[in-house]
Amino acid sequence: QVSVMESGGGSVQAGGSQTLSCVFDGAFEVGYFEFTCMAWFRQAPGKEREAVADIDRSYATTYTESVKGRFTISRDNAQKTVYLQMNSLKPEDTGMYYCAARLGLCTPRPADFRDWGQGTQVTVSS
Repeated sequence: QVSVMESGGGSVQAGGSQTLSCVFDGAFEVGYFEFTCMAWFRQAPGKEREAVADIDRSYATTYTESVKGRFTISRDNAQKTVYLQMNSLKPEDTGMYYCAARLGLCTPRPADFRDWGQGTQVTVSS
């Protein structure tokens, strides 16, 4: 059984910053989290869920084009936590942000991820 829980959302003015956190919990053998791809997705009203950033077991990261240079994903394997530092936020960054986990390689497709958090709302006002 795996649980993924996000925190850190809220309202912010355009140009501001926010940090999202995602805690991974599961009754697996030691080291399982280290082999897990962790990703952040977001979904705006009326739009499909899209990949924002991911980080794999070797700490390699991938970002969607619209957030490159503004967002940074990182992981702390000892704490089983993934972070998304968001700077220079824009109104178009508004949406529900979800953390997701999958064992193995990262992919940008939501359907490839089995474990999801409930989401945390990020609202950027102009």
